[in-house]
Amino acid sequence: MIITIVAGTRPNFIKITPIIKAIEKKQKEGASISYRLVHTGQHYDKNLSDTFFEELNIPHPNANLEVKSGSQSVQTAAIMVAFEQELLINPCDLVLVVGDVNSTMACAIVAKKLNIKVTHVEAGIRSGDMTMPEEINRIITDSITDYFFTTTTWAGENLLKYGADPSTVHFVGNVMIDTLYQNIGRITAPSFWNEFQLETGNYIILTLHRPANVDQEKSLFRLLEGIDKMVGNKKIVFPIHPRTKAILGETNLNLKNILFVEPQGYLNFMYLIKNSFAVITDSGGISEETTVLGIPCFTMRNNTERPETETIGTNTLVGTSIENLEIVFGEFLKNGPKKASIPELWDGKASERIINILLNT
Repeated sequence: MIITIVAGTRPNFIKITPIIKAIEKKQKEGASISYRLVHTGQHYDKNLSDTFFEELNIPHPNANLEVKSGSQSVQTAAIMVAFEQELLINPCDLVLVVGDVNSTMACAIVAKKLNIKVTHVEAGIRSGDMTMPEEINRIITDSITDYFFTTTTWAGENLLKYGADPSTVHFVGNVMIDTLYQNIGRITAPSFWNEFQLETGNYIILTLHRPANVDQEKSLFRLLEGIDKMVGNKKIVFPIHPRTKAILGETNLNLKNILFVEPQGYLNFMYLIKNSFAVITDSGGISEETTVLGIPCFTMRNNTERPETETIGTNTLVGTSIENLEIVFGEFLKNGPKKASIPELWDGKASERIINILLNT
């Protein structure tokens, strides 16, 4: 079996790492399986891409399509054109895509049009928000997928509602958590740890990149000023996403607690999360990692495609207004963190289950 594995963005890289390791383990056991790793180039900042291959000890890609940025349509089209050539030159039995980014949808479409079977890891998650490009990517990808691998039983139920064949839907757990468990002993403090006098529990992690939170300059300034004021004497470490950095420009904000830092590599970022007091974010994936690490997480969105992080884990949806965040965060400071646990099968073995199922299909 020859598998082409597609990665395009930071979360993709984290998800494919344990899958590659599971394949290599099976190869050593004598299984007839190999892979070719294709990087679409959707994320091209070194801190958001190349670093992850080095830190997580996986091979550099066999091919980099180097599509870089552009509008949703331009980027998707560029990926499709380049990936079609990749598959024509390097045929395979199966294309494996992860997550919900443009690379995921584009490469799934190309594979199916070439009559190559598609496997979708992290299938079936839904936010119900069709204004999110990721939601459209999920729906289209799942509509043409041959083998579905889900993080929760809820995601599997979504697929069945859409008409998926039950025999093709497999609840395996969360590959993001596989990577976390495999590297938890390797996480390290970033270079600025001592410079900023960071200590376990004396700082908050902040990440913002979604259009609803960062695209309007004035509302972004107001949001940052509000967060800066509401945390008391806690420091706020803000690894600033290139998108957010471009919007802020050279603006000199009067912020006393927020520390702006460059995007962090995986090992440094997980160290920061594990030792933080809390996390404020608009990311979906981070709420999975905070759930396993037991760190209170406040997600600045009106919906989530990962409801298990809220119903079972440490995550709380707070909307996009600073006023609501202040209320919810204030209640947290007063009452302490909510009771939480880890979802079923988030045990570090999802990738092994995926490869075993593919080999036996």
